[in-house]
Parts: sequence; C-alpha cells; structure tokens
Amino acid sequence: MRLQEHLATVQEHVAGQAAEPEKFDAGRTIIEHVSNSSPEHPILHLPTIAGIDLSVTKHVLMLWIVATILFVSITWAVRRYLRQDRLVPSGFVNAIEVIVEWVREAIVIPNIGRKYANTWTPWIVTYFLFILTCNAIGMVPIFETLGLLDHTVLHTGEHSIVQRVLHGGPTATANYNVTAGLATVTFFAIIAAGTIAHGFVKHWINLVPHGLAAPLYILLIPIEILSMFVRPFALTMRLAANMVGGHIAILAILSFVFIFTELFKTAIAGIGVGLVLSLPLAVGISALEIIVILVQAYVFTLLTAVFIGMAINVHH
Repeated sequence: MRLQEHLATVQEHVAGQAAEPEKFDAGRTIIEHVSNSSPEHPILHLPTIAGIDLSVTKHVLMLWIVATILFVSITWAVRRYLRQDRLVPSGFVNAIEVIVEWVREAIVIPNIGRKYANTWTPWIVTYFLFILTCNAIGMVPIFETLGLLDHTVLHTGEHSIVQRVLHGGPTATANYNVTAGLATVTFFAIIAAGTIAHGFVKHWINLVPHGLAAPLYILLIPIEILSMFVRPFALTMRLAANMVGGHIAILAILSFVFIFTELFKTAIAGIGVGLVLSLPLAVGISALEIIVILVQAYVFTLLTAVFIGMAINVHH
C-alpha cells in the first residue's frame, strides 16, 4: 500500500511538471547561442584520433565557409582582372587593392620595415581579411533565418542536419580554440622572422639586450621567455573575449522580452519592454559591434606585425 501511494505521488509530481510550460532560461539560451556545438550535436560525426574529436562542429563549419568565400571571391576577381586589357582596376578588385595597400603602408612597413614588407604583407593581409570576415559573418542572422524557415516551412526532424547546424554560435573568432590557433601561427612566425633576419642562434641571443651587467640576465632571460608565451595568449584572449562579449550583451538585453513576459504573465509586458528598452539598446550595441569587428581585426594584425618587427628590428 505504501509503495503504491509513493508511486502515485511520484506520478502526480511528474504529471504536474509535464503540465507546466518550460520556463525561459536566459543563461542557457545565451550560452548556447555563443558557444560551439556541443559533443551531442556535431554537424558531422567523425572518429576520435589520439584523444582529439575530429567531428565537424558549428565553428569548424564557419571556418570552412569563411575560407571558401575568401578563396573563391578573391581568386575569381583577380583572375577576371588579369584577363582584361586595362591596367587600372575597378569594382571588387579595386577594393582588394585598397586593402592590400593600406595593410602594407599602415601596418607592415611602419612595424616590420620596408626590407621585409613584400615578404610579410601577403600573410598579414590574409590574417586581416580572414579575421574580419569571421567577425562580420557572426553578425549576419543566417542560422536564425534558417531556424525560422525550419519552424514554419521545413519541419525537419530533431536529429536532422538542419537541427544540428542550429546549435552553437556562428562567430568562429568567439571560440578560444580558433583564436589560439591563429595566435600559435603568429608565435612560430615571430621565430621564423627572427631566424630569417639574423639566423637561428642569433635570434635567441637577441631576446635580451646586450651590454648589461651579468646578474641582470638571470632576471631578464626568464622574463623574455615568459613574454614569448604571453604575447600569443594576449592575442587569443583579446579577440575571443571581445567577439563573445558583444553577442552576450545583445542576447542578454533581448532576453528582457521573455523575462518580463513570464514575470507579468502577459505578452504585452514583454513587447513593451522590448520596444522601449531592448530594441533600442540592441540596435546601439549592434552598431558598436560593427566598430568592434573592424577594430579587433586591425588590432590582431597590428600586434602580429609589431611582434614580428620586434624580432627583426632588434636595434629598435
């Protein structure tokens, strides 16, 4: 009898919970919209090799999309221009030339020097365009539109590829693994730049100033070695934190609509808060995010050029 009563109580509790609508969880919603795909929702399952899960996640997909967009668009535009007889570029090719010239004259030459400008400009330009495109594409509501289309028209299943691609945020540079990968390339580029300019052994000798008292080197050498790893760490954290911070702020402000709807048990309260507070603030922060997109791409490439220049121009 007691067991039956206990089972009846549990069933009533479960039935009551099922009857109640699921409450809006702002924290879970925000994290899901800015994070990468979870291990449970990869777009494509691949085997784990050497402890590394090679499954294709949302941010991996975005990296492929950005790389494809840049490669196809720039290759097509440049080849189309080379097939023409006129020397003066126009349209998209003209925009590419402006960016290349600006990066070379404003970033590479002042920090690396004219001697190695042609060596490092292509790579710095690639960095700038790749980071800028990754930052910008995260502001375009591609997957939100796809989710709305799926909800109203497609009605795909829970485990369909459309549903899997909706999990996670679209901004790849908001992922610390992505920015760490970019910073790691910069780390080895600094060593390569110093080695090309001065030789492998001389590059490591140049890490500390010459002509100082011997006891100072006991302090300086560990500091300089530590600074080698601090630089890519700073690049990693700065870019990812700035990109994820703006999206969290926008989503938190838009969450007021659902929070006030549940709080006052009416949609009118949520709509009112949305029109008066959430929408204007979200638009303002989105405008600020456009500036952040440009600034962070510039800062990452600028600091990369500065670090490379420090390895080359030791006398400065």
